[in-house]
Amino acid sequence: MAASLRCRNSSSLLLTRFLNSASRRWLQTVAYEELRAHPDKPYTSTAVFIHGFLGSSRNWRSFSRNLLASLSNSSPSSNWRTVMLDMRNHGKSTERELNPPHNMENAAKDLVDLVKAEGWSWPEVVIGHSMGGKVALQFAESCSRGDYGHSALLPKQLWVLDSVPGEVNQENSNDEVRNVLATLQSLPSQFSSRKWLVGHLMGLGYPKALSDWIGTNLKKVGDHETWIFDIQNAKEMFDSYCEKSYWNLLENPPKGMEIVIVRAEKSDRWDEDAIDRIQKLASQGGSDSPGKASFFVLPNAGHWVHVDNPKGLLEIVASKIASL
Repeated sequence: MAASLRCRNSSSLLLTRFLNSASRRWLQTVAYEELRAHPDKPYTSTAVFIHGFLGSSRNWRSFSRNLLASLSNSSPSSNWRTVMLDMRNHGKSTERELNPPHNMENAAKDLVDLVKAEGWSWPEVVIGHSMGGKVALQFAESCSRGDYGHSALLPKQLWVLDSVPGEVNQENSNDEVRNVLATLQSLPSQFSSRKWLVGHLMGLGYPKALSDWIGTNLKKVGDHETWIFDIQNAKEMFDSYCEKSYWNLLENPPKGMEIVIVRAEKSDRWDEDAIDRIQKLASQGGSDSPGKASFFVLPNAGHWVHVDNPKGLLEIVASKIASL
């Protein structure tokens, strides 16, 4: 009888493990890239990167390598890794079936689903640029409310790179993004070549750099090129990005977490009210605060902080992460 019970218990345990493993495999999660300071050793800490609108994980590949090298030099005993996400409707995640609606809440939950599906420990650092910055803030807000369950842990540092925490003022430069979306919606779904698309966009008055960047969102299908994303889904994400505000989170940062806002000196995303507000919040932090908000200005950089001044950004990010 005892042997029979042990057999049944063992079979039940194996079945549970199989079902848990199968559910992880069947769960659709966002695509990602991973880099490690020392690939031959177990990692000790994780920093997650979330790119901006119409970007992808590869945007942060070079910066991630430099960050890992810097952290390895400053703390040889640690073994950091970086995980660079492809947000839903972006990069290789366009090939995944991810549940709508396509908004900041679900984009943040995509990170949670990935951590759980892979069986990872929760990241110590989350870094978001532009739209990715608001996804990072949403992750912290939802996590602090307990939306992800009691096992979810807040990062020790949450970085928001040139992303205004409040609602986006429709009178600022984000009109350019709306114009881009309207242009993309007016174009056919297929093109003869990427070169044709870039030339067409430049003919409409868009800068070459912006036209080339938009062209990175094409894929080859047969003898033509088409978008890798669904334009309507992308518009839903952008609308959600514009509508969301996280000033309340910054005014009351969760205990044990530091929110670091980095504004590019030459960025056109910020108005004076937003700058004054974040500066006041950063100056109010004290030892009795549950969490902390910090503010940095990255000199000689526009919105594309990792391209315009990667060295300056690395100095800011690496020194603070190394202090953890």
